[in-house]
Formats: sequence, structure tokens, C-alpha cells
Amino acid sequence: MNAMDRPFDEIQILVVDDEKSIRRLAQKELASPRRRITTAATVREAQDLMRQQTFDVVVLDMRLPDGDGLGLLLKIKETDSSVEVIMVTGYADIESAVEAMKMGAYDFLAKPFNLDRLEILIERAFQRVSLERENRLLRHSQTTVAPGKLIGHSSEMEQVRFLITKVAPTPVPVLITGESGTGKNVVARSIHRLSPRSEHLLVTKNCGTLEKNLIRSELFGHRKGAFTGAHENRDGLLTVAHKGTLFLDEIGELSLEVQSALLRVLENQTFRRVGDKDERRVDIRFIFATNRCLTEEVQSGRFSQALFHRLNVFNISLPPLKDRKEDIPALVEYFLVRLCPGGSHCRISQKAMQCLLGYNWPGNVRELQNVIERGIILAENHLITELSLPRELVDAGREGPLDAPFLALDDLQRRHILRVMKFVDGSRGQAAEILGIGRKTLYRKLKEIDGAGEALSGQGPGAGFGGSAAQKAGRSK
Repeated sequence: MNAMDRPFDEIQILVVDDEKSIRRLAQKELASPRRRITTAATVREAQDLMRQQTFDVVVLDMRLPDGDGLGLLLKIKETDSSVEVIMVTGYADIESAVEAMKMGAYDFLAKPFNLDRLEILIERAFQRVSLERENRLLRHSQTTVAPGKLIGHSSEMEQVRFLITKVAPTPVPVLITGESGTGKNVVARSIHRLSPRSEHLLVTKNCGTLEKNLIRSELFGHRKGAFTGAHENRDGLLTVAHKGTLFLDEIGELSLEVQSALLRVLENQTFRRVGDKDERRVDIRFIFATNRCLTEEVQSGRFSQALFHRLNVFNISLPPLKDRKEDIPALVEYFLVRLCPGGSHCRISQKAMQCLLGYNWPGNVRELQNVIERGIILAENHLITELSLPRELVDAGREGPLDAPFLALDDLQRRHILRVMKFVDGSRGQAAEILGIGRKTLYRKLKEIDGAGEALSGQGPGAGFGGSAAQKAGRSK
């Protein structure tokens, strides 16, 4: 059985001993629902078994008919350094024990050994194996991307949300397209979070950051000695993402050679590590993203047509921020809450918001976040004015046409909050989640809305907006 296809806490144990009674005892007494025992009588038999499957713990006799146990220990460690080896000998040889420990053995037992003691050693050794493999997963896991939510209720973003909810439960590959900074990584995380694989790892990698001569190794892993600098066996992203989701951003950056190897994985879910003859099988949900037009890349010969058709099963196209400017106030509010230091309440002036709305945002949402972060640093009394914004943005904002609905920031915020409250039938918890703000912040804003309505109408709390915010949106929950 491949290590990637078994339950997380199941231990694969290989007992290598030339004594038949020892092998029988191990299979009878060590086996349990979570411990799988395989036995071998010789070095060659053990090596054949290790080529066919992955073991966690090896119980290894020091002396075997066709070789030395220390020699096999060295080969095991060269093949997979995470495998723990417990050495056993009928000769109370302290020198051999010390040598085995120097070569990487987990512990040492002398025959006749205590079976209870062996069980304890196996469990402890497996804990170390699990920790090492977990650390390996964490080294590949990348979750530091922002913003963390899909913000906005424009028709374009509602369509994106609809597509995500439809495709997330399925196993099909997804291709996310759009300009840089539009939030392709956020969409990928949303798909994973709503998928049946959400309890497993989401592994993300920007293909543009991979070194050209190490891309295959990074994706597929390699065996020791496969190339200069390959000093040990190493798993690639495909192994790390097993049972989970692998998100490859900027897929258009891969070479045609790597594209061909990736196509094989998409077609039959198998791959080989660099320098390895044995195939490995994986179970992965693939998500790809690019800011390039892949059809043009195919026509120019820079992208594989076969791979394009295989990964373009379901496409989600993200609109640039300039095409959904009605979402800017909500995005600004989200970044203000998220980026203001120490939980302080940051605000933005109406003139500054007009500048943001009049700008075309070539860097999209990422650029907007950077501008707000800069504005917070330059703000006076936690208020971002046009003086806190980059000069080129202010100039462009003054020149750009503004539609009437964009002129009143406070009114835009009120409309957006009330629309969300109505959408969730007045549930403050759900509304806060959608708006990307805390419940206390939402409660304060609802009070401000009611207060503004009272001031405008003079008819009592919230009258200017047809009653209180909670009444207008539905019963508060």
C-alpha cells in the first residue's frame, strides 16, 4: 500500500529477520487495527518490498544471510531519511549498537528482546516520523495571501461567487483568469474551503518564482543523486498536496517540458520523482491561475494545447477593479478595519473616496490595498484625506468622470450595509462575515446609520431611512 493511500495514523512496519519464529511472532503479536506488519528474511527481499511501498518503521536484524544489517540501514536512510529503524541483534555488541546509532538508527534491542519494549519503541519512532512529515508539509504550505475574502456585491462578483459554489464540490480542475491583483488566490482558497477536501492541505505555488532548473524537482520531488546538489531524497508539491488541493499560480510560466509532465498527472494522477523509476499515485484537486491569455500562448507555441484543454475544464474569469468600481467602498472599509493598528477606527474623507473612485486601478485590488495601507500611515487623527494618497492617483481621480452614486461616501456605505443586512434577513453575524468586519463594528455602524436618519428627517431615530437600520433590513439576530 502506498503511504499516501492509508489512514493518517496507520503505521506501516517492516520486520527484517532471518529467524522464522521472530517473523511469525511479530505478525501475531505486533499487528493491530492501526499497525500493518510486513516481514522479510533477507536484505534483497527487504529492498524489493521497500521499492513497492513506503514504510514508517523498520525493525532490522543486525546479521542477515545475504548481507549486513548496518549496510541496509544506510540504504534505508539514503532512500528516505524520515523512516525510523530499530536495530535488533543476538549479539550484545555495544560497538555495533553505537555504530548503528551514529548511522541514524532510532534505537537498539538485544535478543531475546522484550515485546512490550519493542511496541513502545515502535510507537515512539512513529511519532518522530509523523512530526518530520508534518514539518515537511508545513514548509510547503503557503497561506499568507490577502485579502482573505471576496469583497463586493457587484453583479460581476456575484457571478464569481455563484461559479465558486457550483464548482467547489466537484473534483474537476479549475482555471482562474484575470489581471494581476484581481484576487485569483482568494478565489482558489474559497474553492478549497467549500470543497470536500477542506480538511486537507491547500498547497499554493507561484510558478513564476520557481527556478528554471529546479521546477521539476519542486513539483515532483527527486531522489538522492538525481542531479548536482540533490544530497537527499525530497518530496515535491504533488506529494505534499495528496488528498488536498494544489493551486499553481501563473501556470503560463512553466516550460513545455514541465507542462508535458504535468499533463500526465492530470490525466492519470501518477508521476515519477526526478531520478526515480517507480511511479507514485496521488489524489489531488488542481486549481490553476494565470494573467496571460492562454489561447494566444497556445497559438504562439509557448503553451501546450493538450494541457490547456485538460486544465480549462471550468474557467472563472475575474473582472478588473475598474469594471466594478461600485465595490470600492466595501473594499476600502474592509482594508480600514483590517489594517488599522491596535484596533483603532480609521476613516476616509469623501474627497479621498472620490479620488479612489475616479482612478482606473491598473494594479487592481492589490494596488488598492497598498494605497489604503499607505494612507493609514499618513493619516491625521485616523482620517485618510486626499493629502494621504499618492499624487498621481489624486490627479487621475480629479480628471476622471464620477457618476452621481459615487459622490456621497456615507450614503454608499449606508446602502451597502443595509443591502447586506437585508440579504441575510437581519442576521448581524452573517452580515459582519460578508462585510469582513467585526460584530461590534457593524453594531456601531448601524447606530450611526440610525443617527444619520434621525438627523436628516427630524422624525425620530432612523426615520430618514424608513425606520431603524435593523427594522429596515429585517429582525436583528
